[in-house]
Amino acid sequence: MTEAAGSADGPGADAGRTAADTAAAVLADLRDEGEALDGLVAEIEAESWTLPTPAPRWTVAHQIAHLAWTDRQSLTALTDEAAFGRASQAALAEPGRFVDEGAERGAALPPAELLEQWRAGRAELLRALGQVPRGARIPWYGPSMSAAGMATARIMETWAHGEDVADALGVRREPTRRLRHVARIGVRARDFAYAVRGLQPPEEEFRVELRGVDGELWTHGPAGAGQRVTGDAVGFCRLVTQRIHLTDAGVHAQGPDASRWLEIAQAFAGPPGEGRPARSGS
Repeated sequence: MTEAAGSADGPGADAGRTAADTAAAVLADLRDEGEALDGLVAEIEAESWTLPTPAPRWTVAHQIAHLAWTDRQSLTALTDEAAFGRASQAALAEPGRFVDEGAERGAALPPAELLEQWRAGRAELLRALGQVPRGARIPWYGPSMSAAGMATARIMETWAHGEDVADALGVRREPTRRLRHVARIGVRARDFAYAVRGLQPPEEEFRVELRGVDGELWTHGPAGAGQRVTGDAVGFCRLVTQRIHLTDAGVHAQGPDASRWLEIAQAFAGPPGEGRPARSGS
């Protein structure tokens, strides 16, 4: 996860808002995103927790366990910087194993216990984020973050793992305006996607224009930029969270650098993800 700068509402959305209003709105969206996914799994049968999801080797239980684990990591970063520093060193040594082990431990719990742990951690994290002093920075596995940035990152990850859960359960979720946070963090993470692959990011900004879920045009970057990305906001969010292949995302680039970015885009911290195969198999 990387930080979304300021609000993720898009241009002009902060007009008339104080910084406290904006932070409160992001926290409210984090609460709502968690509750939406909670509603998807709260009443499923025990057998459904073992259903495979599109993430290799991960069941529904692994997805929820990972979210609960990451909430605990976030709380540690907020409350015990030394302990988080030790954890981040362990993560850097073996990032894949570090994440998978956290998910494995949680997935081994009875579903009711896992669900309760996730709920308790979500609530505690929301309270802690609401008490972070303005201007404070929170350490993380990527760049440090503000409280609003961490909340945005948690929205992004909750939504992305929720997509995998919905896929496993055969449920189609209606997209919401909370996706504007995911789109914003995907744009803001552009240079990180290059850096994590040892590549030099382009010097110029891109213009990104996405069709929002409510018919709005969500825009990022200078209007006169020479290279552009356009298309469907939901597809873009799935692409930057690596839940869909570029050929299936309904997103298009104008310019060689913009095209290259869409091939490697990721909105989350850590090493490059494996991505997802194209539906056509190509």
